[in-house]
Amino acid sequence: MSTTERDGGTPPPSAGGQRKRRRTTALGLCAALVLTCAGTVLAVRAVAHGGHLAAGDPAEGTYAADAAEGDAAADALLSGPYTERPGPARAGVRAAGPRNGAAAAGKAPGATGLPVSRPLRAAPAAVVPAVGPLFSPGGDGDADHHCTASVVHSAAGDLVVTAAHCVYDGGFRTNLVFAPGYHDGVLPYGVWVPYRIDVDPRWTDDRDDAHDVAFLRVRRPHHAAPGERRVEDLTGAERIRFAPPAGLPTRTVGYPDDRESPVGCQNTTSGVPAGRPAQLRFDCAGLPNGTSGGPMLTDIDPATGLGTVTGVIGGLDEGGDDETSYSSWFGPGTAALYRRAAGERV
Repeated sequence: MSTTERDGGTPPPSAGGQRKRRRTTALGLCAALVLTCAGTVLAVRAVAHGGHLAAGDPAEGTYAADAAEGDAAADALLSGPYTERPGPARAGVRAAGPRNGAAAAGKAPGATGLPVSRPLRAAPAAVVPAVGPLFSPGGDGDADHHCTASVVHSAAGDLVVTAAHCVYDGGFRTNLVFAPGYHDGVLPYGVWVPYRIDVDPRWTDDRDDAHDVAFLRVRRPHHAAPGERRVEDLTGAERIRFAPPAGLPTRTVGYPDDRESPVGCQNTTSGVPAGRPAQLRFDCAGLPNGTSGGPMLTDIDPATGLGTVTGVIGGLDEGGDDETSYSSWFGPGTAALYRRAAGERV
């Protein structure tokens, strides 16, 4: 994410153009001068996030979110210029697929090919109920919405995937609100707050870009029982595929932080040069700040817009630059993280 995952400031230039998914300039300086800044990094991060951070359990990479903080974040968002206007229920179009996190087999029913976008630049895209922005209300220096997330299938029906750098930076964000299907100030499927966040401990330890993936279990605010109403029943869900090969026709979708509707682009994924952590590469311009965590989708059903997630914008350079996006490879570590987040036996 540019300016550090949209936390304000001016991102440094990179060889491929302006980085779009980085931490704030101050944090970047401390990362470069870790010995000099070691005593102040946490304080800088606290300012960057307005104090909306919790320690959680970084050794395990888990955070059981405080219900009151989640409710307060939702209330803060709903006090703004947003309208809850119910969209069409998506029950009955839940993505089929293995519940144990194994690679999705075959194509989704009715899936069609994904021709390469011409020109190779993101353009306005149709709203998909299972995809939406992540907001972080509360004066933490971010734009209104700072990342993108999507609902993925799980037995509990409450699982969302995004990039780890969208939810953890020296602590777990406590002011996250997910708005699936959001567009133009309208919240067609309400707002959802995490009651649990899971990231790989290799991310919490040293921001290992091979593990820039996070799963959130979400609930409606002010509902004591998380499973009382499930997001997947309203929005449908993407399937998820692990160990995806490079070379798959892919649509990448995200919400720029200065737009109120999504953009998307289609191309074929590739790998990255040898010697780097395992990554998927997606070449397309115009996926800027705010698109981090957005899904890389294959096998899309044109009737529902649902497909199979093979990656999320993140990973190398925390997502890339204005010409190229990356995803940490969904290998065995991500599969184990999914199973843990979904409450399945690892």
